[in-house]
Amino acid sequence: MPQYPRSFSESYAPDRLIAGLTQIVTENMVLLSGQNLKRGTIVGRITASGKATISAAAASDGSQVPYGILLDDYDATAGDLGGCGVMVKGEFNDNAVIFGAGHTVLTVHDALRDGGIFLKPSVHAS
Repeated sequence: MPQYPRSFSESYAPDRLIAGLTQIVTENMVLLSGQNLKRGTIVGRITASGKATISAAAASDGSQVPYGILLDDYDATAGDLGGCGVMVKGEFNDNAVIFGAGHTVLTVHDALRDGGIFLKPSVHAS
């Protein structure tokens, strides 16, 4: 029986999160339950459990220190979610990342840079 090629169409809408040519390095982490986070969210790592959660400046469990940036959208509202991709090295658009409460580009800059993540301002065409 002959095989015929199929055709399909998809749309692609770039989010402009990645902002450079540095090789992206990822790790799989467990996302703490009770969160529904979007791609580009800056996460911290809870010291006691090693789980990822949105990095908030006022946290005191270790997650206040930014660790990486979520690779995709993840819904952990029903419980801890394993296998979540976290980018731990690369260059990213500072206007496309999502900051937790109390964080800004300035408050996360050094911690992310020390880990191999560089936030770059976007360049606007004139």
